[in-house]
Amino acid sequence: MLRILVFLVFLLAIGFGFSWLADRPGELFIIWQGQRIEMSMMVAATLLAGLIFTIMLAWWLVRSIWTSPHSVRRYFRARNRDRGYQALSTGLIAAGAGDAAMARKMLGRTKSLLNSDQEPLIHILEAQAALIEGRHDEARIKFEQMAEDPETRELGLHGLYLEALSHGAHEAARHYAERAVEKAPHLPWAAEATLEYRTQSGQFDDAIRLLESQRALVGMDRKLADRKKAVLLTGRAMSKLENDPKGAREDALHALRLAADLVPAATIGAKALFREDNPRKALSTLEHSFKLDAHPEIAAAYVRGPGGDASAERLKRARKLESLQPESYEALYSMAAAAIDAREFGLAREKAEAAARIEERESIYLLMADLEEAETGDQGRARHWLSQALRAPRDPAWIADGQISAHWLPVSPVTGRLDAFEWKVPYGPAAGMIDNDAGANAEQAFAGLPALGKPKSEERTIVLEPKPANSGAPASVTPDEAAPRKEKPAPGAEPFFGRPPDDPGVKKEVAPSEAGFKLF
Repeated sequence: MLRILVFLVFLLAIGFGFSWLADRPGELFIIWQGQRIEMSMMVAATLLAGLIFTIMLAWWLVRSIWTSPHSVRRYFRARNRDRGYQALSTGLIAAGAGDAAMARKMLGRTKSLLNSDQEPLIHILEAQAALIEGRHDEARIKFEQMAEDPETRELGLHGLYLEALSHGAHEAARHYAERAVEKAPHLPWAAEATLEYRTQSGQFDDAIRLLESQRALVGMDRKLADRKKAVLLTGRAMSKLENDPKGAREDALHALRLAADLVPAATIGAKALFREDNPRKALSTLEHSFKLDAHPEIAAAYVRGPGGDASAERLKRARKLESLQPESYEALYSMAAAAIDAREFGLAREKAEAAARIEERESIYLLMADLEEAETGDQGRARHWLSQALRAPRDPAWIADGQISAHWLPVSPVTGRLDAFEWKVPYGPAAGMIDNDAGANAEQAFAGLPALGKPKSEERTIVLEPKPANSGAPASVTPDEAAPRKEKPAPGAEPFFGRPPDDPGVKKEVAPSEAGFKLF
C-alpha cells in the first residue's frame, strides 16, 4: 500500500513538472563543436526523461543477463526447498498418525531435497520414524546427537527424557531433566520433573529454590505456586520433625499460611508444637484447621494428642470439636468414640446415630459394634453391626494414582507426581478388615510421644460385664431376660438402624428338666 502511494505521488510530481514547463515556454540553445542546437524547453525536458528511461532499461537488461545463471539456480533451489518442506510436513503428519512406512518414505524424499544440517526438523522426523518402527536404540542415538547441537539441545534432551521414562530408567530421566533445567530453566517439563525428583530424594531446599526461580521466570499462577510451595514445606517439615522440631514447626505453619486447607501441615505443625511443650498453640492450630476442613486426622490428633490421656479430657476435647462443626460426621464420630472411652454409653449411642444419619460409613458400624460390646456384651448385636460394616461404603483415605496410602506424602509413590494425594473414598469393596480408624493416622503422626492407647475399634476389646439396663434391677437375670428384646416401633415410625439383628447370638443350653419337656 505504501509503495502504491509513493508511485502515485511520483507520477503526480512528473505531471506537475511538465505542466509547469508548458505554462512557461522558453528556448534552449546549445553550442557544441561549432554547432548550434536550438530547441524548446518542453522538448529538452522530454529528451532528458527519455534518456534517463533508456539508461535504466539498458542497465536492467545488462544486470538481468549477468545474473541469470544465479537466478536460475535460485529458482530451482527454491522449488526443491518447497517440495522438501512439503515432504517434511507430510512425513511429520504420518509420524504423528503412526504411519511408519509413509514417514520413512517422506524422510528419504526430504533428505534428497533438503540439507539436514540446515533443517533440524529432519532430525525430528528421523527420530520419530525410528520410534514408531520400534528401533529405540536408533532413536536414542539421534536424540543424543540433537542434544549436542545448541540449536536442538532442548528437543534432544526432552526426547531422551521421555525414552528413559518409557523404559523405567528413572535415574537417567532425572539426569536429562537436570541437564535441561541447567541449560534452559524456563522449560516447564524439565522444571516439573526436576522438582518431583528432588522432592522424592528429600532435597526440599533445592526444590523450593527451583520453584521460586520458575515462579519468577515463567510467571506461574500465584495460587498454584503457593500450593506447591506449601506441599514442599510440609514435606520438609516431615523430614525435620525428629531432629529439629522448631524448624518443622516454622515450615508447617508457613505452609498453612500458603494453603490453609493442607491437613498434613496442620497435623505436623501441631506435633512440632507438642514437642516444644506448647499444647495451647497446637490445639489452637488444629481448631482453626478443623473449622476449615473437618478431617478425621485433625480430629484424632486433637482428641488423642498429648494431654488427652484421661478419658474425661478426651471427651472434653471432643465436645470442643463438636462445637466447632456440629453437623460434621467427623466431629460426631470423635464425640461417640470419646464417650465410649468415658463409658457414657447413652451419649455415645446418640452421637453415633447422629453421625450415621449424616453419612453411612464402615467406621460408624465398627464403632457401634464396639459400643454393643462395651455396654451390653451382646455378641449377636455386635456381629450384626460388623456385618453392616462389611456392606457399608468405605471410609475416605489418602489416594494417589489409584493407590491407597495410610499416610500423606508430598509426592506419589507410583509416578512421583507432586501433590498427588487426595482424600476420597476408594473404589470397590473393602478387601477384608482394613483399618479405617482415624486414630491410626494420628498415632503415626504423633509417633515418639507418650503412648495414649488405641481406640476401641482397633483394640476390639470385649467387655464381659455388661451394664444392667436398670440400675435397680437384680444382679442375676435369666437368659430370656438377657436376650435382646424386640420393641414394636410406633405407628408410622421405624427404628433408624432397621430390623433387629439377623444373628441373635448363641443361646444358653437349657436342661430338659428345666425346660419342662420329657419323652416319658
